[in-house]
Amino acid sequence: MNTQSTNTITRLFAAVCLALAPAIVLAHGGLEHVMGTVAKVSDTSVTVTTTAGKSVVVNFDAKTTFSRASKPIQKTDVHTGDRVVIHAEEIEEGKTYLGRTVEIGAAPAAKAATKTPPPAQ
Repeated sequence: MNTQSTNTITRLFAAVCLALAPAIVLAHGGLEHVMGTVAKVSDTSVTVTTTAGKSVVVNFDAKTTFSRASKPIQKTDVHTGDRVVIHAEEIEEGKTYLGRTVEIGAAPAAKAATKTPPPAQ
């Protein structure tokens, strides 16, 4: 391949990448991911302890959807201790979030019971 062909291909590739960049950035519609464990639930919000240890309150509205294993559930099916991934709209930077989808994860695996050895005689 000659230099001119290589330059043309490189420019075409760069143009395609630039054209697709906004679609990749907005793939989640500009929503934030809040992942962690439910610490508190109310009728209008959920408080999540994130994987980074931060406490985040996410509000609900009539458009918020809830699911477990890709099946719809009710807001009342969300409980303290549930692991969640919430796609939320940031209303006030770093302070207020409005949940769009609340996905409940599988329960953590139960720890295997360990037997205590009998005392030495």
